[in-house]
Amino acid sequence: MPGNGRERHALIAGAGIGGLAVAAALHRRGWRVTVCERANELPLTGAGIVLAPNALRALDAIGLGDTAWAGEALPAAMGLRRPDGTWLRRADTAAVVARYGRAPLAVHRPALARALAAAVPAGSLRFGAAVTDVDRPDSDRPVVRTTTGDVAADLVVAADGINSALRRRFFPSHPGLRHSGEAAWRAVIPGAGLPELLTAETWGRGERFGIVPLADGQVYVYATALGPEGYRPADHRTELLRRFARWHDPIPELLDRLDPETVLHHDLHDLAVPLPRFHHGRIAWLGDAAHAMTPNLGQGGCQAIEDAAVLARLLDGAAAPVPGGGDVPATLAAYTAARHRRTTTIGLRARRAGRLVQQTRPLAAAARDLLVRLTPERAARRAMDEIFTGVEFS
Repeated sequence: MPGNGRERHALIAGAGIGGLAVAAALHRRGWRVTVCERANELPLTGAGIVLAPNALRALDAIGLGDTAWAGEALPAAMGLRRPDGTWLRRADTAAVVARYGRAPLAVHRPALARALAAAVPAGSLRFGAAVTDVDRPDSDRPVVRTTTGDVAADLVVAADGINSALRRRFFPSHPGLRHSGEAAWRAVIPGAGLPELLTAETWGRGERFGIVPLADGQVYVYATALGPEGYRPADHRTELLRRFARWHDPIPELLDRLDPETVLHHDLHDLAVPLPRFHHGRIAWLGDAAHAMTPNLGQGGCQAIEDAAVLARLLDGAAAPVPGGGDVPATLAAYTAARHRRTTTIGLRARRAGRLVQQTRPLAAAARDLLVRLTPERAARRAMDEIFTGVEFS
């Protein structure tokens, strides 16, 4: 409780994973939170997500590390394969646990969203309320314009997604999103009767297919392929069978079980040019709104959760504003300093990893596969270390 007796109030634009995580984190640290979501109900789209050790550490810091959505640790082995089933690289899950203290968890994304929403007071969620603008963001108490009315807040968190309206509003000269040249399919498929599955991503020539077993017996699958922006196949199952039916087992059987009505399909974009900063006055940008990245490292949602934990930790010592004072703006500058370089580096690495998958010429793809197989284990560990460690959450 601030010294002038007024409760600190944070308004979060967007009820995605990042927005709900920061709302839960701030609520647990004594802030009053309001989450404005433009949809009329909690967004429960999405298939699966793998929570890497860095995201799990961030959830621990927020206080959500032991929730029921926890999911299932990835199987004993995970790695990269060729379309004929040959393994290019395999990682031992036990070695990951020994090095980082946690195994990655495979989670059904809607279950994660529900668990995060349950950690926020029910009356704090406002649906059908899109945030359209913020007046006087440099003042002691900005006014947030929403489609259901104006709200004053000490802090505004722009977690309004990859097409962030607040990013466009306050960074009008930024070039915005860049199409990666790929589209992605995602779905959750019944796994009953299938042999034990391993988590794997298979690389072809300009195409890939991923398999992630989930805790409830279902299987999260995803695929990507090169294509022009805006292309939409007439039938997703037919398109995926055309591309992947001749790939190794169990891909053909998984596709046979696919319900085309449940498939999510979209172009892949990122912010190829980083934002100059992640704050403006009392507004902080978080997750895809701040640093949208391609999913090649599986770090988009993980970095949003990291953002939430770091922002909440830094704000813990920020007093509520008083006339002419308050240290929230300085804290948000520290948030930019803590997050900008890391997320920019990971986004660049994700883009580079995507270019490896995009090789279409046979010789180039063969050279890529050979490079993956010959990369020393210590180099692979060092690459994971840079992602999974090095962030202070508490």
